[in-house]
Amino acid sequence: MGARPYTTAEPTPKAVTARKDVRVSVLSLDKAFGRGDAKVTAVDKVSFDIGRGEFVALLGPSGCGKSTILNMVAGLIPRTGGDILIDGKPMEQGQVRREIGYVFQRDTVFPWRSVEANVGYGLEIAGVPAGERRARVAEALDQVGLTAFAKAFPRTLSGGMRQRVALMRTLITQPEILLMDEPFGALDTHTKLEMHRILLQLWERERQTVLFVTHDLGEALTLADRIILLSARPGRLKEDFEVPLERPRDAVALRESPEFARLFSHIWHSLGEEFRKTKAE
Repeated sequence: MGARPYTTAEPTPKAVTARKDVRVSVLSLDKAFGRGDAKVTAVDKVSFDIGRGEFVALLGPSGCGKSTILNMVAGLIPRTGGDILIDGKPMEQGQVRREIGYVFQRDTVFPWRSVEANVGYGLEIAGVPAGERRARVAEALDQVGLTAFAKAFPRTLSGGMRQRVALMRTLITQPEILLMDEPFGALDTHTKLEMHRILLQLWERERQTVLFVTHDLGEALTLADRIILLSARPGRLKEDFEVPLERPRDAVALRESPEFARLFSHIWHSLGEEFRKTKAE
């Protein structure tokens, strides 16, 4: 993707972003928890589109409804109002869509399964023949440097290694749409940057449509084509930023570039306002 000229003009919040070949549409999405006096509005009239092959980061302070939106898009929880369309078709709670993969905040690997058995789990459930399954698992482990740990169990692995297992368990099923809920949030800085490198490398090959939840602006800038910024609770779409940084990206070198620093400073001003609102509650 070619870089676009950077401008210091304030981006204008968008209701629904006009994009060609839209895969995910979120339309006036609402979510409230509780009833009566105990009712809490978590998400309020949020709308955005994600185009085919686009990597979008959903950014905002804790409690702004990022993960709630992701879980509604995944069909894991019901929405209070609004619509979600996947390839133009409504997405409802409990609906299973094979084209969608989900990477959770915690690694969620099965402790009783080896690394190779964890990675191959989705293929096993899908009925993929054993020979093909072994070949695809071997390729997946090689891609993320885990070949030597194929027979190991999760208790013997580092946090970053377990997260690589969880990531490949999802990616091996070849989802076209990838939903990721702060998957690297619990990792130390060095391990997180290594996971960024791995994810960027894998995404450059397959170009899945990605919605990635994070509260880390540096992470969002490193990975995404666009950053959708939510306000403090109730979560509303505050701004929709393009990230005009050249691809392919080096997760470490990128952070040392003047353009990264300018973008970080520009977006941080708006994000910082929302952090301050959260602290004032």
